[in-house]
Amino acid sequence: MKKLSLSVCFCWAVLLLGNPAHADDLPKTTHDGLMLLEDSKVRGAYVKPGATLAPYNRLVLLDCYVAFAKDWQKEHNREVVGLSQRVTDEDMARIKERMAAEFKKIFTEELETEGGYEIVDGVAPDVLILRPAIINLSPVAPDVGAAGWSHTLVTSVGQMALFLELYDGPTGDIIARIVDPQTGDRGGMAMEANRATNKRETDRILRRWADLLRKALDEMHEKTHQ
Repeated sequence: MKKLSLSVCFCWAVLLLGNPAHADDLPKTTHDGLMLLEDSKVRGAYVKPGATLAPYNRLVLLDCYVAFAKDWQKEHNREVVGLSQRVTDEDMARIKERMAAEFKKIFTEELETEGGYEIVDGVAPDVLILRPAIINLSPVAPDVGAAGWSHTLVTSVGQMALFLELYDGPTGDIIARIVDPQTGDRGGMAMEANRATNKRETDRILRRWADLLRKALDEMHEKTHQ
C-alpha cells in the first residue's frame, strides 16, 4: 500500500487544525491531489476526484496510532500538585494502548455490528483500508493510576483529533483523508473528571466519528441501488 510518511501527514494535519473553522479558509487541494469536500460534517475532508465508497463492502481496520499533543506531558506535570498526579512515560504508553483498543472496539461495533460491513485482514476488490490515528491528544485529568479515586472539576476533559486515511484495497491508492478535532466539554460548565467521565467522553467522540463513517458508506450504497 502506498503510504505518505507520518511526518508529512502529521505536518499537513497540524496546519489544517490550526486554520480557521470555515471551509472557505481551507486549502482546496492537498499535495497529493485530493480535493476538499464542501459542506462535510468534519473539520476537513479531502477526496480523490471521481472516487466513491460504493464498491466497498468489507473493511481492513489497521491499528490506530495515538500521539499526544507536543509537550503535553511536560506542561501537565508542571501544573499538577503532588507526585501522585504526575504523568510518567509508563502512563503515556498505557493511555495510548487503551485509546487504540477503544478505537478498534467502537469502530468495529459501529461498522460491523451496526453497519453490516465485514472487518477482514486481506485485500480484495471490495475491500476498503482504514488507516486511523488519534493525534493532538490532550487529556485534562488523565488516569495516572494513582492510589484512590481522583476527582477533578474541569470545564473540559480534553481534546483530540481524528486523522483518518482511506485506501483502495487492491491498488493501495488513497481515496480520502479526514481530519476532525473534537473537545470533550459541556458548554463551559464545570464538571467532574475522573476515569469514568474521561472514558465516557472519549467513547462519545469515537462513536461520533464511527457513526459518520458508517453513514457515509451507507449513503454511497443506497445511491448505487436507486
